[in-house]
Amino acid sequence: MCGILAVHGLEKPSADRAHFIAMSKRLRHRGPDWSGCYVGRDSVLVHERLAIVGVDTGAQPLASDDGTILLAVNGEIYNHVHLRKSFGSEVKFKTHSDCEVIIPLYKKFGKELCGMLDGMFSFVLLDESKSPSRVIAARDPIGITTLYQGWSSKRPGATFFASELKALVEDCDKIVSFPPGHVYDSQDGSLTRYYQPSWFTTDEGPSDVIPTNAPDLDLLRTALEAAVRKRLMSEVPYGVLLSGGLDSSLIAAIAARETEKVAQAQYEARQRKLQEISSGPSTPNPLLINEQETLAAWPQLHSFSIGLENSPDLLAARKAAHYLGTVHHEYVFTVQEGLDAIPDVIYHLETYDVTTVRASTPMYLLSRKIKAMGVKMVLSGEGSDEIFGGYLYFHAAPDSGSFHQECVKRVKNLHTADCLRANKSTMAWGLEARVPFLDKAFLEVAMNIDPRAKMFSKGATQEFDEDGSPKMEKYILRKAFDCSPGGKPYLPRSILWRQKEQFSDGVGYSWIDGIKDHATSTVSDDSFTDRATRWPQDTPDTKEAYYIREIFEGLFPGKAAGETAVRWIPRGDWGCASDPSGRSVSIHNAAYDPIQE
Repeated sequence: MCGILAVHGLEKPSADRAHFIAMSKRLRHRGPDWSGCYVGRDSVLVHERLAIVGVDTGAQPLASDDGTILLAVNGEIYNHVHLRKSFGSEVKFKTHSDCEVIIPLYKKFGKELCGMLDGMFSFVLLDESKSPSRVIAARDPIGITTLYQGWSSKRPGATFFASELKALVEDCDKIVSFPPGHVYDSQDGSLTRYYQPSWFTTDEGPSDVIPTNAPDLDLLRTALEAAVRKRLMSEVPYGVLLSGGLDSSLIAAIAARETEKVAQAQYEARQRKLQEISSGPSTPNPLLINEQETLAAWPQLHSFSIGLENSPDLLAARKAAHYLGTVHHEYVFTVQEGLDAIPDVIYHLETYDVTTVRASTPMYLLSRKIKAMGVKMVLSGEGSDEIFGGYLYFHAAPDSGSFHQECVKRVKNLHTADCLRANKSTMAWGLEARVPFLDKAFLEVAMNIDPRAKMFSKGATQEFDEDGSPKMEKYILRKAFDCSPGGKPYLPRSILWRQKEQFSDGVGYSWIDGIKDHATSTVSDDSFTDRATRWPQDTPDTKEAYYIREIFEGLFPGKAAGETAVRWIPRGDWGCASDPSGRSVSIHNAAYDPIQE
């Protein structure tokens, strides 16, 4: 991923080139590899690049052959090879960038191109062949990448776009989070939803149609495997985030199998090459030496985990990594180190949501360690809990219709929480996180399953299947991978059937308790009592929320910034506690006994 800044509708853009570059510089952590700037007759595009695909030739903004169409993209287009081939010989591509294909798609299909892209992306395309010039801006279907749109009373008629709020907050007095699955067209000022999946129909709320498809476990498994496979598209070192929970462990298991396949194919190809060389002249051949050196440097999947000393996640991740054979790296942090990082975390997250800050802090610390090792891309497990109703509070759903509608609502709002966390806490250090569970094709399979197959019970009412496996949260996902293709199970049963932990809980229960204790000692009773006067909207209901909100306001003062932040609150009408921690759910301690091998 990268960082983009664009301003359209300016009177004299060249006069303020330095100012717009300075705005974009606030995004440079997202793209430390290169910067590019284009100034047109009424627009500016600035790009901060993180090179993952087309490393040598993909500098942006990209331009069409005649120089009239300019493009700045943040993200990855996984089906770019297929899209390139669809043009045959009619288009000559200038780079190896996966994003360049957007330009010929626009020429041929206009803004309808957005629905043809399979990936995570935010982009701004400037067409200067039009008079006035035309800007197309779009964000991926679920909002895995971030994008903001702003307006300034000091520059009437101008529209701003940026990957992060911090680039706009000093210039714009109105800022909105650009909605996922939408495309903006300056030609008529329209904002149109291009992503219309079968499992929801309107922006006003979830569909009233409840799926009735029986779960096809083989299809579910192969769809997720395909989602992981396409996300291994990379020209740089990559790894997996491994918490030891179900979701990250499944992604790691699939990635390890796929990496092994690639390594085996490379080995066989090199062996053939070596045989060809050895059958030739007997004199020393430099190519032979290089090939032998390459054999010793073949990649092996690396996995990364973080937690407090002896935390549940560290112990489980260690076990999963040993089983999968990854090169495993674990990092131990202290509560104090986490507290010290919170202001920086909030600066990068640009939100005051308690849940997001809790979970992002260890992810932020881990991302710094990963980037220091030279890794630029990781796979992560976000999205599974929303798709399958995996949060423990889902056990209280009154009926299958309510369960499904809550899943739809949670998936549609991922861009305000888990996607925001995964994107910004990693990109703070120029590390890209890819999320296979949010693949469009996988969503079509998983979100169209009858919600009755996703519902679960816990504690004294726990049910078990004929194999003795508990019908717990995300049962059908676990069951889909409870098999042994090739003779080896995907995961140990103790990992495959491990109870859901919130990431902020799994890194060690003392982490959340430490934040609460710190906030209690920092926020006075008088200040907390007067909280509604200070913040009549989204009034903090705990001292922890007050503490986080106060830091956010210090970093991003003003109404425009605050209105972009969204708090996540569990379903109160299901009897859920306002504390988002998984431990606050009554069934957490009434769960099944852990499964042993």
